Amino acid sequence: MRRKTPILLLAVGHACVDVYQGAVAALIPFFVAERDYTYAVASGIVLAASLLSSVAQPLFGLLTDRWGMPWLLPVSTLLAGAGIALSGLSGSYGLTLFFVAVSGIGVAAYHPESARAARQASRGSHSAMSWFSLGGNIGFAIAPLMVAASIGHGSLRWTPVLVLPALTGTALCVPVLRMLARPQTATAKTRKPPGPDDVASFVKLSLAVVFRSIVFTGLSTFISLYARQRMQGSATAGTVALFLLFLGGAVGSVLGGFLAGRYDRVRVSRWSYLLSIAAVTGVIYIPGPALFLFVALTSAGLYVPFSLQVTLGQDYLPSRIGTASGITLGLTVSIGGLVSPLLGHLADTTTLRTALTPLIAMPALSWLLFRVLPEPASPGSRTVTPVPAPARQDG
Repeated sequence: MRRKTPILLLAVGHACVDVYQGAVAALIPFFVAERDYTYAVASGIVLAASLLSSVAQPLFGLLTDRWGMPWLLPVSTLLAGAGIALSGLSGSYGLTLFFVAVSGIGVAAYHPESARAARQASRGSHSAMSWFSLGGNIGFAIAPLMVAASIGHGSLRWTPVLVLPALTGTALCVPVLRMLARPQTATAKTRKPPGPDDVASFVKLSLAVVFRSIVFTGLSTFISLYARQRMQGSATAGTVALFLLFLGGAVGSVLGGFLAGRYDRVRVSRWSYLLSIAAVTGVIYIPGPALFLFVALTSAGLYVPFSLQVTLGQDYLPSRIGTASGITLGLTVSIGGLVSPLLGHLADTTTLRTALTPLIAMPALSWLLFRVLPEPASPGSRTVTPVPAPARQDG
């Protein structure tokens, strides 16, 4: 149990930070209702959280590759929480964008260093890394519930209450960093040098994660509003749909770690993207309460490969773990937010269903890229084995 403590604490800390990524999407319906924002204007808030985060995460990854920066964990956690806490206090759209962007920078600073720490604590275990990812998924999942409980019966001026997870996450950083510092010092002299990088495979992986990010961020931005439309304006339906979208990710992450222990990561990711194609189609076009089932299936399908993609990226770039983590866990995930304003503009000029329809193609593109990716023979190794010929059930 003592050996598992660091990864468990990191998972909880990850949840405390990713609450603020989920909170941005959860706040969108309240901004629309209280400030009469259009779809395009509201999705600009998601863009603000994503834009600086997209640029900053690989930069923080480069920095952590050169210098150890464990202090980034508590500082970035506080920054992520403070930005969201202040986002509802001003009626100014510009200030709202600024505070949400500050939160995005905090999230960007957190992920490369936390992924490095999680890799150290997991000792190369896919299952342990899936628990680290699970923490982030739980943070996403509870965000709409936390936002609804904090401001659902009041106004956006209650957003300062949302700083509480950041305070909790900051307190958890202290013991976990002490635990990881001891073995790191003891094994520093015996650590093996990293193998060569497989840049070509890393680029293909990154593109696959970008397409995954587009569909997930697009749905997380608009699924609450879409569920309200489909369920005769029910605010509860919107909250439930967003909760399921995030909660299914928790199930998918643990399932991904389990399946990767029996099959290789590339094959498991390929299967999950096939499932996601059908699930996203069901979300958009299947009528009635079945919407919620397809939302859950979509979330699970998109999150089974999530932690597997992080470790694949680290294995493709073993000499630049921070950079790999910043891109696969950060940059490519945040890029989805850059597409949200385009979807919002399309929804304003046509319908929300029409705007969401192109998202069906995104998991298909990820699936095609995973068809040509190799599975690293061992963590941190350049040696790879060809992906076996697809079996019939792969489609």
